Amino acid sequence: MNKSTTILCLALVSVLSAWGEVSAKKKVVEPVAPDTLTMLIQTGDSLMHESNTFEALKYFQQAYARCDSSLTRIKLADCYYKRGNYFQTANLLKNAPAGELTHEAFRQLVFSYQKQDDPHSLTFWGRNFLTRYPMDGEVVAAVTTALNRTDQAWAGISVAEKYFKKDSTNVLVNRALADAYFMDRKFDQSAAMYERLLQLGDSTFNTLYSAGMCYTRLDSLERAYQHLKPAVLLSQMQHAGAAYRLGVVCVDLGYLDEGLGYLNIATQLLLPDTTTMKAITLSQGEAYYLMGQYAKAVEAWKQHLTYNPTSIATYYNIGNAIFYYLPNRKQAKTYYERFLELARKEPNPNAQLQEMMANAEKLLKQDFSKIRK
Repeated sequence: MNKSTTILCLALVSVLSAWGEVSAKKKVVEPVAPDTLTMLIQTGDSLMHESNTFEALKYFQQAYARCDSSLTRIKLADCYYKRGNYFQTANLLKNAPAGELTHEAFRQLVFSYQKQDDPHSLTFWGRNFLTRYPMDGEVVAAVTTALNRTDQAWAGISVAEKYFKKDSTNVLVNRALADAYFMDRKFDQSAAMYERLLQLGDSTFNTLYSAGMCYTRLDSLERAYQHLKPAVLLSQMQHAGAAYRLGVVCVDLGYLDEGLGYLNIATQLLLPDTTTMKAITLSQGEAYYLMGQYAKAVEAWKQHLTYNPTSIATYYNIGNAIFYYLPNRKQAKTYYERFLELARKEPNPNAQLQEMMANAEKLLKQDFSKIRK
């Protein structure tokens, strides 16, 4: 083998050795891994498309653990929101830069606080949301309602009226605005807004009931009756407040039989609601008395005293009903005496009370032992 051949062989050996080393290295090197974060998000998205939030949550949690970004926060928050975990949703989204939140994510932040019954946080984030999306009527209505709940109806009116000037047909906004007017004691404007809702086809229980309540505040009893009656019927006679209000309106209008019917329904629904029962039994007694059903009036007033034992006028009314109209007149003495006992403790009795006291004292001077039972 000559010198040149020897050099060539050595070169080939060197090349082959180098190729073998490279090949050996390639065998032990791990293949390049695909983008794991992207795969986690894509898998989570696919599961969300199938409404499988249970499995999707695991992938989004892993993605968020690998990379805390606006994208992973929004994905994970969306999954939490659709699973009803509003606390986690709000915690994730409130710490993301507001400018990076999508419209849907920002809405979820706002409504997470509504779901948690936190009107103050809802108002804060809702107002921020509306600076970017002022024509989102659902959020406008939610913010207005939250302000109503926190005794800031005047501020709710401002929010809703700004929207109303551009769109006067949004039922959600109009409802919230009508309620805000009512809370702010602007009953004329409130009634007009409820009427607008009815014209838009929103003849729901709440709209009819609220309209009826507005008209009672405006002393427009016939119109109150026209709205409260269908509200009670829509409730299938199961809303005690509406039945009670309608009953009182009926009595005030002179529809005594009808009013007593509604008051009796309210009585059954409200027992044992002491506060409201005071008002119901008092109104029942008045209705029976005006109808000339004195025994029933006395029974209703006696029931009223079980809820309101210091009602001065009720003792007097029972005494009068028994003395003048019922056969057992002797029982009137007990009620007149109890009336005077309470009335004399009043530091500044008005003219009407003084007249009632004088009449009771005059009647008590009679010889009740000679009065037939």
